[in-house]
Amino acid sequence: MSRIPTRHGVGPSRVTLPAGPWATVLDFLLVRMPDISRDEWLHRFSQGLVLNESAQPVAATQTYTPHTQLYYYRHIANEPVLPQKARIVFEDAHLIVADKPHFMPVTPAGRYVQQSLLVQLKNLTGNDDLVPLHRIDRETAGLVMFGKRFADRDAYHALFRDKALHKVYEAVAAHNPSLELPRTHTSRLQPDTLFFRTQEVAGEPNSETRIRLLKVEGPRALYQLEPVSGKRHQLRVHMMALGLPLEGDQFYPTVLRGPDAEEDFSNPLQLLAKSVAFTDPVTGEAREFHSEMRLSIAL
Repeated sequence: MSRIPTRHGVGPSRVTLPAGPWATVLDFLLVRMPDISRDEWLHRFSQGLVLNESAQPVAATQTYTPHTQLYYYRHIANEPVLPQKARIVFEDAHLIVADKPHFMPVTPAGRYVQQSLLVQLKNLTGNDDLVPLHRIDRETAGLVMFGKRFADRDAYHALFRDKALHKVYEAVAAHNPSLELPRTHTSRLQPDTLFFRTQEVAGEPNSETRIRLLKVEGPRALYQLEPVSGKRHQLRVHMMALGLPLEGDQFYPTVLRGPDAEEDFSNPLQLLAKSVAFTDPVTGEAREFHSEMRLSIAL
């Protein structure tokens, strides 16, 4: 099989064609992805944005052949432009560390493709082999690491799997002088009934966060958060459980704006992936990186 190329930094999505009654590939795609209109699919076909396993464009009228694969490129008309661009903090032959602004997804998602961090970095560096080594929430700002070479990925992924990195976040929330700090918060986290949220439940803890007070400004405070585990929305849920939901949080404690709602760029989530430190498993060098992003309270 030919390698399927990227277009403007965006790799294709893949769909396997099952046995079925469809006469053409277009008939199948309209049923498989009903949210995409017929006109949109016809546009993609006409632009060569639907390919076969040999990386060749196919026609909308091509006969449907089960047990083969199609590749298609996501296209978003009038994609919103985010207010800030990402910045590369560090780059060598193996690794890129980027400073991600609030609201930017790490990989293409929802209404953002070209604006995603991965696509921006691919376009900036010309490296189609870039892969994120971890994720942070779209709403969170700060450091994200990318591997540049396929041969290095397992070594870098092992850093996260084996908890061999020291990650530090900063967050802004209300100040509660009666809350004893520093402290370690542990709990059991699982998906909420709302797919985009996480909840604490009874049971053996599977998450751990170390919390320290850094600075007080009137009724508000800056906190240092060190996640020992890496559960989805862990820091946001743990702070909420202590009665300190993060400023600008649209999901916790109540949903103020769903994941597909229009953005309010004036009110970003006050959570920042501030620093990361580790021994590079490829070069053996000690690494420590710091974000230059700032929250509404900073040291």
